[in-house]
Amino acid sequence: MVIKVCTSLVVSERRACRLLGQARNTQRHILQVRSEEETLTAEIVKLATVYGRYGYRRITALLRQEGWRVNHKRVERIWQREGLKVPKKQPKRGRLWLNDGSCIRLRPEHKDHVWSYDFMVARTAEGRAFRMLTIIDEYTRECLTILFSASDYFRGCY
Repeated sequence: MVIKVCTSLVVSERRACRLLGQARNTQRHILQVRSEEETLTAEIVKLATVYGRYGYRRITALLRQEGWRVNHKRVERIWQREGLKVPKKQPKRGRLWLNDGSCIRLRPEHKDHVWSYDFMVARTAEGRAFRMLTIIDEYTRECLTILFSASDYFRGCY
């Protein structure tokens, strides 16, 4: 922008910077793009997809093990520029974990492939509570068994 003002108004760089309200030292810095920047970015993205739960610090360590001479600040800058994030941890109940940090629930494919269980509480006519363990086949949606907690149900019935 300063160069445009200098050529169009035929003024010095100092006066053009004063007109635009910029410091002169901002015009002296020439951006140097390193030759291996694209390869390093591709390598960081590849490692982030393979090791989904790793952050930029551990990715930096992996890059150093592979022979890259790289600073953790540079990896963090590329990490943020590419929009990479470590996903939040998810609960482990009934899930299969993948390397990229995502998870997939196991889907039933045939009978007796995936079962689910749950504890349920009910009350008798007298108001006594009793517990049941229900086991269900997720493919056929049929109840395989219901186990009663006999200690709660029969307590005081003698």
